[in-house]
Amino acid sequence: MKRVITLAAACLLLSGCGIYNKYQRPEGMLPEGLYGTTLQGDTLAQAGDTASIASFSWRELFKDPQLQRHIKRALENNTDLLSARERVKETEATLLSSRLAYLPSFMLAPTGGVSSFDKSKASWTYSAVATATWEVDIFGRLTNAKRRAKALYEQSLEYAQAVCTELVANVANLYYTLLMLDEQYRISYETAASWREGVATMRALMQAGLTDESAVSQYEANCREVEASLLDLQQQIREVENSFCLLLGDVPGSIERGSLAGQEFPEELLVGVPLDLLSRRPDVKSAELSLASAFYSTNAARAAFYPSITLTGTAGWTNSAGEVIVNPGKVLLSAVGSLTQPLFARGQNVAQLKMAKAEQEEARLAFRQAVLNAGSEVNNALTAVQVARGKADIRSGQIAFLENTVRSTKLLMQHGTTTYLEVLTAQQSLLTAQLTQVADRFDEIQGIINLYQALGGGRE
Repeated sequence: MKRVITLAAACLLLSGCGIYNKYQRPEGMLPEGLYGTTLQGDTLAQAGDTASIASFSWRELFKDPQLQRHIKRALENNTDLLSARERVKETEATLLSSRLAYLPSFMLAPTGGVSSFDKSKASWTYSAVATATWEVDIFGRLTNAKRRAKALYEQSLEYAQAVCTELVANVANLYYTLLMLDEQYRISYETAASWREGVATMRALMQAGLTDESAVSQYEANCREVEASLLDLQQQIREVENSFCLLLGDVPGSIERGSLAGQEFPEELLVGVPLDLLSRRPDVKSAELSLASAFYSTNAARAAFYPSITLTGTAGWTNSAGEVIVNPGKVLLSAVGSLTQPLFARGQNVAQLKMAKAEQEEARLAFRQAVLNAGSEVNNALTAVQVARGKADIRSGQIAFLENTVRSTKLLMQHGTTTYLEVLTAQQSLLTAQLTQVADRFDEIQGIINLYQALGGGRE
């Protein structure tokens, strides 16, 4: 036993290079200017910026009480999230198994039998032996396996967090989509009612000889077009509600909701420093944990070149001692130390090490790409919010001018100084501008949701 331990220590001193190293994040994973610039050319996230909307909980960002109830229900019932949580349990069990590998394993092997020689009286023989086996982790095989299992466990936690964050964002997006469609339906319904009044007015003008049948027919056709759009909006609302119910883990049904006009969000949207992405965003953290897992797999491949040391001991008692039956029994004790050094598998071990190194480099590149993708998504989302907010004042002014145009052309037509076509054009332009204004507001809200998700918000 002493020789085995001495030989193992000598091997460790001579060739134990790097198999116990811990993972460290590679340099250059956070390029300068990761978030890009604003539309005005200003660099996002100056060195002193530490605050971020990602630090808000989803309850702080989404203040609509009905939306909060829907998100809470989705977090409790969504099947994808429940499956992700089961995956966490699986990796947690794997981590526990790797930790228990440090302890000795015990096996009890009781045996017994009856024998008779030359018609003599039968005699019973029996033994009760307990065997203990313990692998001495001198060359880091068990340690690297445990660290890899821990990285995989943490990765499963990040996967569950990613599913949770995406679920919150999807629920919010569908909720505000319903609010947008509701508002567009309201505008279209009021427009259709106004146009039905216009049809009645046109018929009265025709009876007074101030217009003709073609004008009335054109007005009727435009009114029917708006009424048909109401059916399209109803279909879209129903389809979005059905998708919403799927996220909630429920059968199709109606969704309780507020109004688009009552929604409030922070005016100032801070993105924080790029380093926040590495601590908050689940997919980026998961990519780094994949790299850590590959790093420990490489260490384990290196450890395969070194001997494995196993200590085995047995203890028990028996009533059989050779050819003589002895009662009471005899105590059995033994201890064995074994050292196994790979000889003919070296070619295979070399190939496994090359494969592990290639997988580690692949994981490093995937980690870097995940960081770059995150920076691009942050810039896209913030740009979408800035553009939508920039359109708000422009669209409000446009609608004010179009409303004035509709009033003026109606009056002019009643006095015979303009045609019905100018009125129809003004009314159609006003309807389009009003619907677009609602869509712009939704684009702003969706940009805020996407920015929140891109920065890794929603972490409880």
